[in-house]
Amino acid sequence: MSMDLRLVVFDLDGTLVSSHKTIYEATIETFNRLGIEHNLTEDEFYSRIGLHFEDIFEEFGINVPDFKEFIELYKSIYFDFIKYSELYEGVKDILTELKRNKIMRALLTTKSQEQAELILKHFDIDPEFDFIMGRRPGFEHKPSPQPLLFICESLNVIPSETLMVGDTELDVLCAKNAGAKSCAVTYGYRTGKDLIRLDPDLIVGSLDELRLSFNGK
Repeated sequence: MSMDLRLVVFDLDGTLVSSHKTIYEATIETFNRLGIEHNLTEDEFYSRIGLHFEDIFEEFGINVPDFKEFIELYKSIYFDFIKYSELYEGVKDILTELKRNKIMRALLTTKSQEQAELILKHFDIDPEFDFIMGRRPGFEHKPSPQPLLFICESLNVIPSETLMVGDTELDVLCAKNAGAKSCAVTYGYRTGKDLIRLDPDLIVGSLDELRLSFNGK
């Protein structure tokens, strides 16, 4: 790879974990338990994964009277549907390859800190990360550069030596806003056409494709 990198930061949903069915089923179950009316189809929902729940609900005209109550219930039942989630092919290989090349590995997700840690632990990859950054009080969300810059600062890495890997516009824009490099993956929840418009530094169709780019570093 031509980039001089010391850190690669991964998004979670649609990048490391295929989780759309889990997220959708947990969302619908939460709606049902709270008596919230909706007409959200799976296809519509999948195309918006990566956005914040509040933005998705607003876009589809879903009235959630108490968003905090929704989130707490959603988090409490999420793992009831974890059987629908799986790691994408090549996740463990790319993490191993980066370690072999002495490149640090971090996670940046809009999921809560606790939930992000539990999901990584569920798939037994939590020890592979040098830093895990979920949603935390006082921090803005992607595409704000704040959480990515915090990761860089915490690991003593400058943004220009950092690559953000993700499947949505939030990931690419977060990297650009922070002055980091961006890699868009086309196997997640956005189309390649959508991602190309964002002009990321790199576009890959699989994590194996990204892994091979580090060979010989």
